[in-house]
This record gives sequence, C-alpha cells and structure tokens, in this order.
Amino acid sequence: MRRVDPMVVLGLLAVVLVTASPWLVTSYNLFLITSALIAALAARSVGIVTGAAGQLSLATMSFAAVGGWVVSYGSQQEWPIPFPLLVVIAGLAAVPVGVLLGIPALRVRGINLAVVTLGFAAAVDTYLVRRSFPGAGEGIGIDPGETLLDPVNYFFFTWAFFLVISAGVALLLRSRLGLAWRAVRSSERAAAAMGVRVRTAKLSAFVVSAFLAGISGALLGGLNGLLSSENFRPVLSLVVFAVAVMMGAQFVEGAVIAGALTVFFPELLRQLDLPQQIGDLVFALGAIDALRRGRGGLAEQIRSGMRARRARGERTTADLSGPVTGDVPPPPVEPGEPVLQVDDLVVRYGSVTALDGVSLAVHPHAVTALVGPNGAGKSTFVDVATGFAPRTSGAVRLRGGDITRTSATDRARAGLRRTFQTDRTIPELTIEEYVRLAAGRRLTAAEFDELRGFLGLPGGSVPIGSLDIGTRRLVEICGALASRPAVLLLDEPAAGLAQSESLVLAERIRQMPARFGVGVLLIEHDMEHVQLAAGTVTVLDFGQLVAAGPTAQVLADPKVVAAYLGEEVELS
Repeated sequence: MRRVDPMVVLGLLAVVLVTASPWLVTSYNLFLITSALIAALAARSVGIVTGAAGQLSLATMSFAAVGGWVVSYGSQQEWPIPFPLLVVIAGLAAVPVGVLLGIPALRVRGINLAVVTLGFAAAVDTYLVRRSFPGAGEGIGIDPGETLLDPVNYFFFTWAFFLVISAGVALLLRSRLGLAWRAVRSSERAAAAMGVRVRTAKLSAFVVSAFLAGISGALLGGLNGLLSSENFRPVLSLVVFAVAVMMGAQFVEGAVIAGALTVFFPELLRQLDLPQQIGDLVFALGAIDALRRGRGGLAEQIRSGMRARRARGERTTADLSGPVTGDVPPPPVEPGEPVLQVDDLVVRYGSVTALDGVSLAVHPHAVTALVGPNGAGKSTFVDVATGFAPRTSGAVRLRGGDITRTSATDRARAGLRRTFQTDRTIPELTIEEYVRLAAGRRLTAAEFDELRGFLGLPGGSVPIGSLDIGTRRLVEICGALASRPAVLLLDEPAAGLAQSESLVLAERIRQMPARFGVGVLLIEHDMEHVQLAAGTVTVLDFGQLVAAGPTAQVLADPKVVAAYLGEEVELS
C-alpha cells in the first residue's frame, strides 16, 4: 500500500481551513487573513528571486507599488476593464521594472546587488511621497466592483488568485527554468557548464518576482480601497525579505507562513501593547540565521528532511563493482579529424606563463589523458578550452568549427561538456532532477536508468545532499553524459573514490567512447587509473608540453618520469 505524503495531508487541511475562514472568524480577522494571503504573494516574490535563484533583491514592495499604482490609475480613469483582469495587467506592468532591475544582476552579485535594489526602492519611495497614488489626494478610492466590495467575496477572490498562482509557480519550479534557478543559486560556473544561460535565468527570476509582487500590490489596493506611500516603504521590503528568507518562501508552505507572520505577529504585538520594532528584530535575526547556515529557510529544510526520510533504506553510495580488464590495452586512436582541437594555446597572467604554446587533440571514440604534476597547467587548460578563462593566444575548435570566442554556455550547448575538481552538484535536487537539468533535453526513463546503472548510482529519487563526495562526482558525470556531448572533459573524476572503485570507474571511462559516441579528455593524477582508461596521454609540466603519444610509451618516457619524480633531465 502506497504511503500517504504527510505534506499533502497538511496542505489539504490548510486549504480546507482557509476556505472555511469566513464561517469561522470575525470580519476583522477575515480582513487579516486576506491581508496575509496578499503578503504571502509578496513573500513568494522574494522566494523566487532570492530563495530559488539566489539573487538578493530588496525591492519587492517597489514592484508591489507599481501594481498598486496601475489599479489606482485604472480606477480613477474608470477603465472599462473587469477588476480581475486589471489585477493581471498590474502584475504585467511590474515586469518591465523587474527586467530593468534585473539587468544589474548580470554583473553584480551579493551585497552589491542588494544595495542596488535597495537604492531603487528608496527612489520609488521618494517618488510616491511626492506624487502619491492616483486619486489618493482627491479621496477617490479603488473600486473593485460591486461584488468584490463584500469582504467575504474579496477574500475568496484573493484566495482563488493565490491558489492559481501557487499552482503555476509549483509547475514552474519543476520545469527546466525552475531547476536552472537553483543551479544558478548553487554555482553559476557549474550552471554554465551544464548549458544553462545564466543571464536568462537571472532575468527570468526577476520577471516572475516582479509579476507576483505587482499582483500583490494590486490586490492590496482592492482590499484597502486607498493606497499611500506608507503601504510600500523600503523598510517593508526589508521585512518581507527577512520573513521570506527565514521561512523559505520559494515553497508555498513557506510563503503562507511568511504571510501569516508578516500580518499576525505585528497584530499580536499591538494587542500586547508592545513595540512593533520587536517583530522586525525577530524577523531580521531569523533571516540572518537562515543565511548563515546556508541551508535555506524553514520550508526548504523540512522538505529536504522529508526527502531524506523517504529515501531512507535506499542506497546512497555508488555501486562500482564488476570485472576490471586491466590486461587489455585501451583502444588506439583512430585516424581522422579530431572532435576537439586546441592549437598553440598561450595563457599569461602578468609575468607568469601558465600555458606556453600547448596543442592537444581529442578524437572521437577515444580517451585521451592530460597529466602532469600539480601546477603544470592542467586546470588552466580545461578552463580555457571550456570558456571559463581567457587565453592570451591560440585557438579552440570543436567539430571543425572555431569556438575560441564562444561563451562557456554556448560551448556546453554545442557539445563540449566538463566536470569540476570540486563538487559542483546541487544538494537540494534529487539525482534524477539534476541529471534531467544537465541533459538539457527530454530524457526518457530508459535513458536515465541506463546512465544510472552504467555508473552504479542510487535511485533517482535520492537527494544529492545525502550522497558522499565520490558518488556526487559520479552524478555530475552522469549529467554530462546525459547531454550526449561530442567531448567530455573529466577533471579528476576519481577524487573521493576508493582505489578499487577508481579502477572500476576507469573501466567505465574507457567504455564511454564506444557506448556513448563521445571523445573523452581525462585529467587525473592516478597513473594506474590513466593506464587503464586512456589510449593516449599528453603530459604538461610548468605549462609546457613534455610528451604526447600512446599511454604505455609516454608514461615510460624519462622526461615524464622526471616531471613526476623531480629528476633533472635535459629537455630536447
């Protein structure tokens, strides 16, 4: 018998209780509940841009002010537009403002972005103080229509808006765009390596955030009848931000709790005759704690815990077992055009030359290893080849086309994929969610199961956060293979694996070209791993090419031995 998800039960119970509110509470408390639903939409706005996409925006109430201004102006001008449609128009009107404010996010991050958005909020506040809202000076209120003047009807109207928007946002968070937001939050470099357009993801987060906030401002206008600058002060953006971050408002339950706290906690303080600043202090401390721990808000922690409990009993480590045919040499490189060609690559950082005229070719259906001691320039080579670092001179070609000036994202989309030395997976995603995002295409269940079995990964529903480092590295490789790349650059893939597992992984890597039609460039320190996996080897030392050729021949070269053991050998 299938186990019932307790979150679903609690969600249905909450829906029933909120829907029954008009028959359970006083008219004043119904007003507060309606206000809490509107505040929950504002919190969800923060949840999208900050909780999901990791962009610090402190201008939520400024977006809301745009929505409030539109319904105020429409009411004063007596537009022949039904109020529900006017609310949607108000949300759309906030979108260009979201795009305008999202542009700085393409170049600045963290506290600098927060300062920019707070400055924008201060500018909007100054404008509203001077000009106020249309009709406010003449006492002309916002007319939502005769039906919605009834508080009960307006409650159901707001509740319906909230449910529809929540369902839409939930679907969006499960889509590739929603997964891309979380990839950008986790690591912009890793997101770009998966082919995610980081700029598009950031801007889209601001667009959705502005739309939700604009709708909340419009609904607030219909509830209050008259709006003033006091409804949208910059300090309120800070309060909404703090509560949303503390509760994890990218999820519907977090947004609901955040909206309830925003409305009912100040009301409780008022009834106890306590200063309202106490609420701001509590919210600020909660947000600081959530940001400090780096584990997301309350809702995200609860969901992660429940995912971990559901996955309890499932395997959480890789199962790399099977025969290792170390006595069979890797297949030789077939003649023909290379799928990746790097020519005369030079990289200088001031007076330091990291790479000095390095050329390397990766052929289709073959594994080439790039080896060398620490500081030899291997990571620099990978970063430049994949578009994450600039070059001084040289050229990079993929499938014969010049990609030297192409961005990292476009190189990934063209079929040049890589992994990283350190873990760059997304802990809050499941294995299947991560692989589907990295694939960048529709992945069938059969394809996913084949990839997962090939690398010995646990079930797709297992959260990545519950995996050990070695298994996470395999998840990253699985995601890269799922994209059907032309070339796969594996940067120390065996890190975190036991020696026996490393050898099995080497066996899997040597099978990749024939099984998945991919050329592989392997960067690895373990020479036993390299001998088993790679047909050819290129050796770097101090940024220079030392040797290149068949694996056994190159690793026996005295110059290569000198590079690893430190013996002085005259380089010809």
